[in-house]
Amino acid sequence: MASKEASSSKKPAAASSGKAATKAEATAVRIADNKKATYNYHIEERFEAGMVLEGWEVKSVREGKVQLTDGYVVIRNGELFLIGCQINPLGTASTHVRPDSVRTKKLLLHKDQIRRLVGKIEQKGFTLVPLNMHWKSGKVKCEIGLAKGKGEHDKRETIKDREGKREVERAMKSRSR
Repeated sequence: MASKEASSSKKPAAASSGKAATKAEATAVRIADNKKATYNYHIEERFEAGMVLEGWEVKSVREGKVQLTDGYVVIRNGELFLIGCQINPLGTASTHVRPDSVRTKKLLLHKDQIRRLVGKIEQKGFTLVPLNMHWKSGKVKCEIGLAKGKGEHDKRETIKDREGKREVERAMKSRSR
């Protein structure tokens, strides 16, 4: 009888850990951020797009060997492509595959969203930039932003605001001591 009690007490623990695992999978885990994008652009809208990657790229992404700072998104023939995003190959990559670190990657988005983006990009000053790359439900997603370029004075304002916030935090920290 003791074995029945032990097995019944294990079942709820296994069920609760399964729920925790699905919640952990549902949250997005960041791989790389493009901090330069928020400094150089005003982000109007954000979209989450899937990415078409090769096997060696997925392995490199898992290791965090991704750089988004020089990347940008173009629309060709009704499809989105990420250009300039660098995924560095691992040293242990397959010998029969020749990895290209700056390969153009296709982004997956709904047709109606792409049509809306085409209309917005044709307006003066708008562009598409990658904001971050993250895992979601075991798939690599890229968050892209519809952005408008900042002027030099806007960048100065951003720096001033950031420095002002730092000063306030320092003052609060020294006051609490």
